[in-house]
Amino acid sequence: MEEQQSDRHQKIRLPEAPAFLIILMGSLGDVTRGLCLVSQLKSCFPKSSVTWLVEPKCQEVVSFHPQIDHVLVFDRPRWHLGIVQLYRALRNRRFDCTLDLQRHLKSGFFSLLSGATFRIGFHPQNAKEFNWVFNNRHIPYMEEFYPKLLHYLQFTQYLGCPRPEVLDFGFSGPRLESLAASVLSRVSRPFIAVVLGSTWISKEWFFESYARLIRDLLEETSMHLVMLDTAAKYEMACSLEREIGSSRLINLVGRTSVLELAAVLKEAELAVGPDCGSGHLASAVGTPYVTLFGPTSPERTAPYGSEHLVVSANLACAPCYKKHCPRKDISCMRSIRVEDVKKKIFEGLAQSHRPS
Repeated sequence: MEEQQSDRHQKIRLPEAPAFLIILMGSLGDVTRGLCLVSQLKSCFPKSSVTWLVEPKCQEVVSFHPQIDHVLVFDRPRWHLGIVQLYRALRNRRFDCTLDLQRHLKSGFFSLLSGATFRIGFHPQNAKEFNWVFNNRHIPYMEEFYPKLLHYLQFTQYLGCPRPEVLDFGFSGPRLESLAASVLSRVSRPFIAVVLGSTWISKEWFFESYARLIRDLLEETSMHLVMLDTAAKYEMACSLEREIGSSRLINLVGRTSVLELAAVLKEAELAVGPDCGSGHLASAVGTPYVTLFGPTSPERTAPYGSEHLVVSANLACAPCYKKHCPRKDISCMRSIRVEDVKKKIFEGLAQSHRPS
């Protein structure tokens, strides 16, 4: 263990034009956060090439980044064939350094398959499923609730890159809006984006709470409200439309690609919703995001730049990190009050100097 803990002091000597492989295949939130490392690598190593290994669900957002040279896709649904195809793709390229940002057995195995001279992973005490065995360099240990985005930045700091004052996630410029022109044409500005769901049932707020929040915002502001999420929340969005019956409530749930979702969030004055990928996407495009926290830790996963816009129940059982509430009532999310959410929304709007 002492050898693993001290390996960060061993200088990594990379060639003038190093080939990097970033492995981060997981959730939209994690992938979006990790995108900020690319501009750092390109700044520190101007002649470098960056390849990103991702799964199909996040391929679109990774491929959009202008500084990522190559994208490799692991076909997880057909994983037997996917591993064979990925092995061939990795062996057809030569990598000098792999950044394994996922810390699981799968990502560690792919890091080893890369054949890179330097394979950097999480400290053994922060890794899972023996991930650290497959990597030969490890970043320093961080406490359990250390912010995940800052944890990712430890990888570039390990390589000697200074931490920038402003993070670049690759969404600047008008390109994103032009790709989503047809969707944006359906949105009246100014507007607040309302994200309805999460991949974890235990993170989700409730229909009645959303209905009251939307009604109050329609009454207390002149803004439009745009509902966003995947098709899984389409019926809920339609029910909210029927119950509220306002022409200023726009339903885009299930009607956007990931990049279109990012474009809508970029145009919003502010967004609100649970701890989910959309929140980190909003952060990456520079839009304040009010996060409703229940079973996860705001210290660990609050969106970058919106850490102060957190609403949390602070129950004794939270954070439990359970996708399904052990108590069956999701009391952490149920106890989040509409009044507290509105307070953070108006705070966010005021600080961004945007009209309400």
